[in-house]
Amino acid sequence: MDKNQKDLRMVLMALTRTREEEIGCDECFERLERFVELDLSGLDAARAMPLVEDHLGKCGDCREEFEALLEALREEGRGPVGRLWARLRRSLGPG
Repeated sequence: MDKNQKDLRMVLMALTRTREEEIGCDECFERLERFVELDLSGLDAARAMPLVEDHLGKCGDCREEFEALLEALREEGRGPVGRLWARLRRSLGPG
């Protein structure tokens, strides 16, 4: 399979994964803290916020942000780095 065929295959795969309603990175980032809070509380964040879950499955950058925030909140209160991250997150506030 040549490069053009591979590129076409990737585009077709992306199209089949496209939902009728989607969110972009900015909107995902705005909702990310709530998504993480739901996840940490043991609730089904993916079911409660399917558009965020869908975006995280498609966007590596937002997935990395999600994982970093999740880990920071897990560590919050366990050491200075977690507390610093929490203060920074609060000071930045939403977009």
